[in-house]
Amino acid sequence: MSSSSSDGLDERIDELVDEIVEDYYNDIVEDQPDDEANRAYIERDREGGDDQLWNDYFSEDPTYSAQIFRRRFRMKKNLFLRIVRALKQNFIFFQQRKDATGRWGLSSLQKCTAAIRLLAYGTAADSVDEYLRLADTTAHSCLHHFTDAVIELFGNEYLRRPTKEDLQRLLYIGEQRGFPGMVGSIDCMHWEWKNCPTTWKGQYTRGSGKPTIVLEAVASQDLWIWHAFFGLPGTLNDINVLDRSPVFDDILEGRAPRVRYMVNGHMYKLAYYLTDGIYPKWSTFIQSITLPQCPKQALFAKWQEAARKDVERAFGVLQARFAIVKNPVRTLDIEKIGKIMRACIILHNMIVEDERDGYTNRVNISDFQEGESSRTSEVLNEIPTLFNDTFPDRNDLRDRQTHDRLKNDLIENIWNKFGNQD
Repeated sequence: MSSSSSDGLDERIDELVDEIVEDYYNDIVEDQPDDEANRAYIERDREGGDDQLWNDYFSEDPTYSAQIFRRRFRMKKNLFLRIVRALKQNFIFFQQRKDATGRWGLSSLQKCTAAIRLLAYGTAADSVDEYLRLADTTAHSCLHHFTDAVIELFGNEYLRRPTKEDLQRLLYIGEQRGFPGMVGSIDCMHWEWKNCPTTWKGQYTRGSGKPTIVLEAVASQDLWIWHAFFGLPGTLNDINVLDRSPVFDDILEGRAPRVRYMVNGHMYKLAYYLTDGIYPKWSTFIQSITLPQCPKQALFAKWQEAARKDVERAFGVLQARFAIVKNPVRTLDIEKIGKIMRACIILHNMIVEDERDGYTNRVNISDFQEGESSRTSEVLNEIPTLFNDTFPDRNDLRDRQTHDRLKNDLIENIWNKFGNQD
């Protein structure tokens, strides 16, 4: 074969190879979806949605009354507007801005309403699209920015430990209910985690149930949640959660105010919580009596179980206000789940502060507000330190003898206070 024919054959082979490669490449490219071409733009008329929202709830003559606003937003209008103004002033995300075309974006009312609706109803993110005119991704963004902002702005005030004034009021209420030295009731609640990662299900699932996340809380009679410890896996029971809980850290580290109260002629220096039967018999916990053997014990069990339901009521109201806490949570990120729970508790306490004057079946604290001097429970000005004998340790908190003596004194106190009524 001549050299010229050999060169021609090589060129022809190269052309055929190039054609095959080009055809194969074109087939691959044509099979790939064109995101830009397939992405559908939806004109949602967000300005119209903002006008509709304003006319329905926030105008001078709104379509819906204050009672309907309270039911749908879970709070009164003045409290909601206070939150909106605070978020608008402190976070750029909640400020209405223009886009590159000069068109106004979503208003702060639309963004906050979307977040509140998702928290209140616990529905999918795109459920607010038809009314508020925003996509599901934007609704998710509103929700997470809202929870972050609420925690940052209001967390220190509405998730605080009781101050001296708070503690004195709680002690007074406990004394009026027959439990001097009682500052609330403690219990745990489980929140189902629907989309728990498969590798974690064994850690968060107890028995044959669903994966859950535990919330430990302390609540008072007005349903204010004073302590919230959230995030432990659902395989842990109340005792395991208590072993990991910081509920007594302030007392052990000397940051909590000192208290002093008298029961049946005996003086005590450690406040306590009302609990159910699973909690240990410590000086800081008072349980009911399972099988009362006399009228005094039966009366004590009746009043203790009634007062201990404060934390159960708080859990029920929290879930009724924010269905996202009642329904199985769909979020995958455990950190975002924790922020949602924390924000719901903060909002719950804000609503309690705004509305508790209208609660019924409450202890009358008018005498406490007027400075009634007959009370036997008081908060001392001195803070316990390591340099005096008033600084408690773990043995003091877990003293079984003090628990038994205090419980017997409380049985006598309840009988002397309410025995004639029953």
